Amino acid sequence: MPQSAGGVFVQGGTIGNLSALVVARAQARKKFPDTTRFAIACSAEAHSSIASAAQVMDVEIIKVTPDENGRMQGSELGKAVDEYHRSSHARVFAVVATSGTTNLGIIDNLKSIAEAAHSRDIWFHVDGAYGLAALCAPSVRPLFDGVEEADSFIVDPHKWLFAPYDACALVYRNPELAREAHTQHASYLETLHDDSWSPSDYAIQLTRRVRGLPFWFSLAAYGTDAYTEAMEQTLTIAKQAAELVRKHPKLELLREPELSIVAFTRKGWNKDDYKKWSDSLLADQIGFIPPSSHQGQPILRFAIVNPWTKISDIEMILATL
Repeated sequence: MPQSAGGVFVQGGTIGNLSALVVARAQARKKFPDTTRFAIACSAEAHSSIASAAQVMDVEIIKVTPDENGRMQGSELGKAVDEYHRSSHARVFAVVATSGTTNLGIIDNLKSIAEAAHSRDIWFHVDGAYGLAALCAPSVRPLFDGVEEADSFIVDPHKWLFAPYDACALVYRNPELAREAHTQHASYLETLHDDSWSPSDYAIQLTRRVRGLPFWFSLAAYGTDAYTEAMEQTLTIAKQAAELVRKHPKLELLREPELSIVAFTRKGWNKDDYKKWSDSLLADQIGFIPPSSHQGQPILRFAIVNPWTKISDIEMILATL
């Protein structure tokens, strides 16, 4: 992104995604003044906050089927958008790619999605609430090729960057576009509307606390190398955990982890079995692993974001299965 890129800290990914999409629609309204209905395009595996944003904004949502590896591809996105434009009077104003899905940690094909979006004059937003933090880790950085072409993105320091709740970093390629969309006007706000920078001009929140301060303090105290080491450690533990699951006679690994999420199933278990096990694990103060689901089937998942997690911790949990 250019040196002029910038943004603001907001409460969480839901507010971050919504704020970015509000800016995207404002730009689409200027470009296409005769269009009265708009839509967002995203993967069927996108976070629930995207559908929530669509509902709040009263726009439609197009869910693109991912490929066999769970990734949204630019080719399929392009087909879905073109078909939508042919069959309706509405227009897609934003494409949302995910860099690290919540459930499985899958990264969409950002490069091809950026090309598909920009060739159709559509805003390209990346929801990196969980996974985009892994840009700190050289071992997986190539997986995010294309994120530099985003018009906006989010990443939550309170997820995988070891910051306290709550903090989401929202970044725009051109912050002035956000300022145009979000600046509130009232006589009692006139002192905010000079040439000085005000965080309330870049997202929907007016009242806010200094959410970025704890994250900044940590960076200043430990330096970026400490973040790289911590990130690589969690990725290493995730790979080792996946290998333990693969060797376990009663477990089945769903897929090789791209980031730090390890998803698997317990052979012969139903939904109730998963819940009973999870409740027992928590009651015994061993771990907190609530069941999830994938393609309609219950699953378990490790989300390893603490660099102090040891492989012995994983072994202890797996022994209860």
